[in-house]
Amino acid sequence: SFYYGTFPAGFLWGVGSSAYQTEGAWDKDGKGPSIWDAFTHKKGKVFRNETGDSACDGYYKVKDDIQLLKELKVNHYLFSISWPRIMPTGIKTEQLNEKGIQFYNDTINSLLENNIIPIVSLYHWDLPQVLQEKYGGWQNISMINYFNDYANLCFEKFGDRVKHWITFSNPWAVAEKGYETGEHAPGLKLGGCGAYRAAHHIIKTHAKVWHSYNNTWRSEQQGMVGISLTSSWGEPVDPHSQTDRDAAERYVQFHLGWFANPIFRGDYPEIMKNYVGRKSAQQGLGTSGLPTFSVQEKTYIKGTSDFLGIGHFTTRYVIQKSFPFLQVSSYHTDRDLAELVDPNWPAPGSKWLYSVPWGFRRLLNFIKTQYGNPLIYVTENGVSEKVQCTQLCDEWRIEYLKGYTNEILKALNDGVNVKGYTAWSLLDKFEWNQGFSERFGFYHIDFKNKNKPRYPKASADYYQKIISANGFPNPREVQNWYQAAMDTCSTTHQLLATDSLITHMETVTEIVLPTVFTLCILISIVLLIFYLRNH
Repeated sequence: SFYYGTFPAGFLWGVGSSAYQTEGAWDKDGKGPSIWDAFTHKKGKVFRNETGDSACDGYYKVKDDIQLLKELKVNHYLFSISWPRIMPTGIKTEQLNEKGIQFYNDTINSLLENNIIPIVSLYHWDLPQVLQEKYGGWQNISMINYFNDYANLCFEKFGDRVKHWITFSNPWAVAEKGYETGEHAPGLKLGGCGAYRAAHHIIKTHAKVWHSYNNTWRSEQQGMVGISLTSSWGEPVDPHSQTDRDAAERYVQFHLGWFANPIFRGDYPEIMKNYVGRKSAQQGLGTSGLPTFSVQEKTYIKGTSDFLGIGHFTTRYVIQKSFPFLQVSSYHTDRDLAELVDPNWPAPGSKWLYSVPWGFRRLLNFIKTQYGNPLIYVTENGVSEKVQCTQLCDEWRIEYLKGYTNEILKALNDGVNVKGYTAWSLLDKFEWNQGFSERFGFYHIDFKNKNKPRYPKASADYYQKIISANGFPNPREVQNWYQAAMDTCSTTHQLLATDSLITHMETVTEIVLPTVFTLCILISIVLLIFYLRNH
C-alpha cells in the first residue's frame, strides 16, 4: 500500500549521470582514449554501431545542464570524472591534461554557485585505453597504484570543494560484463575467473584509495569516501521453501555481497567462497576461481567506506537450479540458481528492467541487517523506455519514481539509514552496448538535431514536486502533481514538434538546395557541351 508522509529534514534529492554517457568530445582538448572509445569504434559491439563520441555534448553544455538542475530544484548532482580526460594515458608521471582539470573545476564551481552539492564518482567504467593495452586493465594488480595516483590527483585538485567521493560506480558490471560476458568494454570473455580477478583488484584499489584519503586528505578536507554498488533484489519463488530461500540469498550475496562483504565485514561471503570453491574443484582447478584475501588484506579492507552508495533498478524471483558439470567456470553457473519474473510486472523499457518497488525496501533492510546499518546514499534508481517514438508524457516513469521513492520512505520508518536519493538520470544518454535505443532521462534529447536540445518530460515536473514537498504530503496534492505534469508535457510536445519541423526544414535547406544547385550547373554544362558540339 502507498504510504503518505515526508522525508526527514535535510534529506538530499538529486540526479546523476556519467562522463562517457554524456560528455562527448571524446578526443578534444587533450583527452586520451578510453576503453569505451576503443570498444564502440569496433563494428558489431553496440546496437546500430552507435558511439558516445559526441553523446549529449555535455562537455560543451555544462551551463545549460546546470539550468536543468535548477529547474528540478535538486540538492545534489552525481557525475563522474573521466580518468583519460585529466590523465590521457592513465599514468600520472607521463602526462596531465590541464584543460581536462579546468573543465571539472569549472563544473564543480558552477554547481556550487547554484547551491548544488557535487557528488563525484572517480570511475564510471571509462578506463584509459593505454592501461588496457599495456597491462590488461583490471586483470592486472598494477591498476591499484595507477588508480590511487589518479584519485589523489582528484583529491588534490577538487577536494577543497568536493566532500562526497565515490571510488567506483557499479563495479559488478565492470567485472561481469567487461571480463566475463564481454558485452561491455574491454569486451573480454575470460570466464568466471576473469570477472573474479577484476573484482578482487577493484576491491583492493577501493581500500587503498580510502586509506589514502583517510591518511592524507581527510583532516584538511573533511569529506567522505564511499563506493556505489548496484544490485537487484532476489525474492524466493516459494518463501516456505528452504532451497528457494537459500537460492535468493545466494543471488544477493553474489551480486551485492561480492563487493559489500569484504568492505563491511572483511571477506567474501561464505556462501560465495563455498560455491565457487566447489565448482572450481569439480573442474580440476588447483585453487578456487575466487581469489583469497590475506589476513592483513582483510583487516586493511574492512571498514573502508564512510557511506554505501546503492544503485537499484529491479527485482527477480529466484529458484534453485543445478548446472551440469562445465569445463569452464562461469559467474552465472557458479551460483546454481535461475532468475524468473512475474509477467504482470510493468516493463516499459529495457528487457531486464521490471518495476517492482517492494523489492527496494527489502534490499535496504537486508543492507541494514547484514552490514550494521551503514549510512546509505541511493546513487542510481530509474527506468528506461525503448525508443519507438518520442515519449514526453512518461506516466510509467512517474509511477516508477513514486513507487520506488515511497519504498525508501517505508525503509526509513524501518530504521534504515538512508540520507539521500539520486534519480537516474538527468538526460537521455548513451546506454553502453544499447547505444541510444534506451532512454533513462528526465529530459529528452533530440540526437538528430546537431544542437542536441533538451526537452523536459512529465517526470521532470513530477520529480520537482516530490523534491519541493520532501515526500508525499497527502493523496489530493499528489494526485494534482500527476495532472499538472501531464498538462506540461503536452505543451512541450507541441514545442518539440515545431522544433523538429524547423530542424527538418534547415536540413532540407542545407542539403537539398546545394544539391539542386549543383545538379543545375552540371546539366547546364552538359547542354552547353552538346550545343558546342552541334555547332
